[in-house]
Amino acid sequence: MIFDAPHIDYAALSPIIALTAGLVLLVLVAVFDSVKRFGSALAVLTLVTTAGLLIWQWDTNTDLVAGSLQMDGLSITLSLLVVISAAVAVLLSIGDPAEAQSGRSDYLALVMGSVLGMVMLTMADNILTFFVALELLSIPLYALCGTNLRRRESLESGLKYLIVGSVGSATLLYGLAMLYGASGATGFNEIAQGLTDGGVLNDSLTLLGVGMVAVGLSFKISIAPFHQWTPDVYQGAPTPITAFMAVATKAAAFAIFIRFFLVALIPMVDDWDIILAALAALSIVVGNVGALTQTSLKRMLGYSGIAQAGYMLAGIVVASQSGVDALVFYLGAYVAMNLAAFAVIVVHERQNGYSDRIDSLRGLGRSNPLLAWPLTISMLALAGLPPTAGFIGKLYLIEALVDADWTWLGVMIAVGTMISLAYYLRVVAVVWMSPDPEASTADQIKTPDLPSALAGASTGTEFDDAKADRRWYLIGPAILGAAATIFFGVIPQPLVEFAQHAGDALATYLT
Repeated sequence: MIFDAPHIDYAALSPIIALTAGLVLLVLVAVFDSVKRFGSALAVLTLVTTAGLLIWQWDTNTDLVAGSLQMDGLSITLSLLVVISAAVAVLLSIGDPAEAQSGRSDYLALVMGSVLGMVMLTMADNILTFFVALELLSIPLYALCGTNLRRRESLESGLKYLIVGSVGSATLLYGLAMLYGASGATGFNEIAQGLTDGGVLNDSLTLLGVGMVAVGLSFKISIAPFHQWTPDVYQGAPTPITAFMAVATKAAAFAIFIRFFLVALIPMVDDWDIILAALAALSIVVGNVGALTQTSLKRMLGYSGIAQAGYMLAGIVVASQSGVDALVFYLGAYVAMNLAAFAVIVVHERQNGYSDRIDSLRGLGRSNPLLAWPLTISMLALAGLPPTAGFIGKLYLIEALVDADWTWLGVMIAVGTMISLAYYLRVVAVVWMSPDPEASTADQIKTPDLPSALAGASTGTEFDDAKADRRWYLIGPAILGAAATIFFGVIPQPLVEFAQHAGDALATYLT
């Protein structure tokens, strides 16, 4: 008997191969003291290589590994957003106590493992690959949230995320099992065909499976009422990890949300669209109202992320290519404006004793405009004010909703935007209109020398860094994120074309 070896497209698989190789190298260098200090450089090099390989495969549209993965415009564009977010998170982690306490190579290996899961999730075209990639994404994040070993809040956030994430994964798995039972298939296209041919589109088993999958994915992207973990985990986790979770996890989870609902479940669109619309509207209300009373900037951004997820979920509700284009455009803008905000928080925390209270930003506009401007731009963009990419993104989402006769959901986005002005502009007011806090001898910030800084990190003692805003790897992401937010608000066409590349991948399934 002659063995017929399967064809493997190594070029299309190259981004996954690069991430896997980088992950293995990071684990190996952990045992060599002479080279493990270069772990951050190795991680960034791996991510840059992966981004280059994704761009190299820009026009590829093919299935991989016997149809379990799909390399197309959707997976490439959203994988690029994931890789960019991860690179920024690695830079923001340099010198962070969590990185030192957990071991730099181990910390970075966990980040790279999660990135590998995210990239695989954007490509998943089979329920088995879907679930494996989701767990590969999630499990390292559970550990990363608790890597600041000397802070009770960090350990608590890791445990909360583990418990809630496990519930979400179990719910998702049960839903996928029901859909497999109803359709007799694991591939997304085959599931759609099986549900149609079997006449089970309105069967209770199928409908329950769809509902459980929607709930499981809602846990991952912080859709109300499955959002309860988000503010606590965002506040307790190390800020670079919070930034990574806030943007990269949403990009990967929305990729599979789009592909699963608009490919595998497209025959049932008339059954699930109203469910997702209700979840989107509820998230917009809960997220914006919950953010109004927050005094912690990270908790406020956590509630803001719940509302923003509601806006983006509306792009799936319309089940059209214009909806996918609008969602991906807004997701790209969301990555830029959130990374700018979290980069400022990282720098500010290192200068004021790791406090994320909004009141601690008083007078920042006068004392440090280099931090104040990126934070201001990100707040205005998240609020959806012109001339920012956030305004253009919401405009595209509302236009897609109105064209698809979901006008009431477009009105909800507009109402949510008006509510959000109260808390976003409050941050801007504190930064620019509040007086400088009175300085006291006890609160004077001293710049530590390198040995004492490293000692503080290794023992868990938090140290201040008065020169943090002069370090390019910390302030650079804030400035670049704010600049991208303004650029794509004034000249949106490059980001529009980027988003359309994702929507084109689903053109055969959508109108």
